[in-house]
Amino acid sequence: MIDAIFTLVGASFYIAATIVLFKQLSTPEHKKSKYTALILGIIGATFHADILARHLFTEDGLQMGITHVASLATWFVTCLLIIAALKKPVENLGLLVLPLAAISLILEFFLPVQHIVHTADQKGIGAHIVLSILAYSLLGLAAVQAVLLSVKEKHLHNRQPGGLIRTLPPLETMETLLVQMIIIGFALQTTSLISGFVHLEDMFAQSLVHKTILSIGAWAVFAILLLCRKLFGWRGKTLVRWTISGFFTLLLAYFGSKYVLEIVLGR
Repeated sequence: MIDAIFTLVGASFYIAATIVLFKQLSTPEHKKSKYTALILGIIGATFHADILARHLFTEDGLQMGITHVASLATWFVTCLLIIAALKKPVENLGLLVLPLAAISLILEFFLPVQHIVHTADQKGIGAHIVLSILAYSLLGLAAVQAVLLSVKEKHLHNRQPGGLIRTLPPLETMETLLVQMIIIGFALQTTSLISGFVHLEDMFAQSLVHKTILSIGAWAVFAILLLCRKLFGWRGKTLVRWTISGFFTLLLAYFGSKYVLEIVLGR
């Protein structure tokens, strides 16, 4: 019963924070709205963390079913967003992130998918999982930033900078923040892949081969993006397209493979 209450309360605070951010669109100069939304988000994330702690850690190992992983990933994204928003003008990413966190929290409780990862004899697996989800979360946040960057660029080109667009930072600032997110996310993904090859017995086993190949593919996309950004100054639409392509590939790696294995094949 307490889990159900905490789940609904946490999701409610996420939705309340989203509503505050929507209201801020009409009064972007009202900075109190930003901090109100952040406080509401922090409270929601606290309830979310309690639910995760209750569900993820079992006597047999880590509960890594698809709905639990999605919930953990959106919690990581929310925490990263809140921390970044304290110093950077990125709070409007919460318009997309916070509702997703609320939905994933509800799905984790009401539609749990069981998949235990045994970690008792393999200490590095837990670290590998955390690194993987951190990398996915930060690159997911970068993908949301890329979408907003694309929307703002389009509206400015059409000379229609109203509503949400008016509240966003300048294009150059948004682009700089996007690249910073990608660099850190790419470093985490690189570390995650290395830890996987070190701690997992066979990264190309039948149950992991699709995830491994797609993860390496996503890593290559972001590696090319950063290299070409450095050499050729990639920006604008090219930067956005490659960011979204890389994240979509990563999305297929983490959740596409889990969906097929756990939902379709029932393993």
